[in-house]
Amino acid sequence: MRTQKKTRIIPNLTIIVATAENDAIGNNNQLIWHLSDDLKHFKTLTSGHHIIMGRKTFESFPKPLPNRTHVVITKQLDYQVPEGVILVHSLEDAIVAAKKDNQPFIIGGGEIYKQALPIADRIELTRVHESFKADTFFPKIDTSIWKETAHSFHKKDTQNSFDYSFITYVRK
Repeated sequence: MRTQKKTRIIPNLTIIVATAENDAIGNNNQLIWHLSDDLKHFKTLTSGHHIIMGRKTFESFPKPLPNRTHVVITKQLDYQVPEGVILVHSLEDAIVAAKKDNQPFIIGGGEIYKQALPIADRIELTRVHESFKADTFFPKIDTSIWKETAHSFHKKDTQNSFDYSFITYVRK
């Protein structure tokens, strides 16, 4: 029996995530580390695009990020968002809200990543070369589904407390 590929509403749906060696991505709804270069990389890639996230991820920001369209997923029907932020109640609705964007980004959190992984086309991963205590983890990347197409290693320095790599995966 042949497995049919899911039809993609958006052909370039991209997950962007920073993970530790043990796939940790957060603890107590906070980032675990601070890497200046990763924040710049995130800004460069996501500027001008829709960023799709869960409510808790949205609440972790002091304010909406500039030059991006925020799409927030929540099950709370009465949740209030600032003007200009799009509120939806499912990942499917978020993708529909971002359909005019040529490369919307899934930015978290853990549950949204799990839902998005089967339908995403690309993963932009920052791998922090250290393991951390965490309560939120990114799913394992299955290399039978994902092909690494770019990898750049960076040593820790005065702006970045850990060695890290920027890695791009595309769906095979």
